[in-house]
Amino acid sequence: MKKELLFEGTEKRVYATDNPHQVIFHYTDVTVAYNNVKRARLVRKGMYSNKISALLLGYLNSCGIPTHFIELVDDREQLCRKIELIQLEVVVHNRMCGTLASKLGVEDGYKPGNTIVDLCYNNDELGDPLVNSDQAVALGLASYEDLETMFSIAKRAGKLLTELMEKAGIELVDVKFEFGRASDTGEIIISDEISPDTCRMWEMETGERLDKDRFRLDLGDVIPAYAKVLEKLESIQ
Repeated sequence: MKKELLFEGTEKRVYATDNPHQVIFHYTDVTVAYNNVKRARLVRKGMYSNKISALLLGYLNSCGIPTHFIELVDDREQLCRKIELIQLEVVVHNRMCGTLASKLGVEDGYKPGNTIVDLCYNNDELGDPLVNSDQAVALGLASYEDLETMFSIAKRAGKLLTELMEKAGIELVDVKFEFGRASDTGEIIISDEISPDTCRMWEMETGERLDKDRFRLDLGDVIPAYAKVLEKLESIQ
């Protein structure tokens, strides 16, 4: 049973439940970019993000990758394990796009011969800056052992999602993983969402962008793109 509101963000709300170790995530239709500088309300966006994230997190669970996802509740809500957020993000890049491409002076979409794994400080006020392991430990955000666990999970999850999306005709360009400590066991698990809001996804046949870049770059047709991602992923279930 959904109880009091615990957290209200721009794109999601988190509610308590009767179980102290479980929460309900509610996905809204608000979408933001550039650390809340750009925002809009897109009808049905929350529904698509919820369903896509449930499908991808559920798949990782089935592969032995620990996530906070438990089950889908309805079109906009899912039941999740309660976590204590770790203020770090691990980003797995199969291509260099956006800020990464600009910083390194390469063409947007450049495909290197290796997979790139970045660590970012999850802090909107600072613009989610890149940090290294020593800096993360110095800030008290995690221990070296924690970071080793997070990197290992992110690399395995990134590979699994890349292979899954290839079967659906989608190239996973990059994916951001957030982590938390489960309130019941203390183990480090993937938290938040995995959706076109937190990944770059390109249609393999056409190169069409099917993710939040459609909103960031004013490409239009954001909701049809999200709908296409869900349709393609459901087709291989």
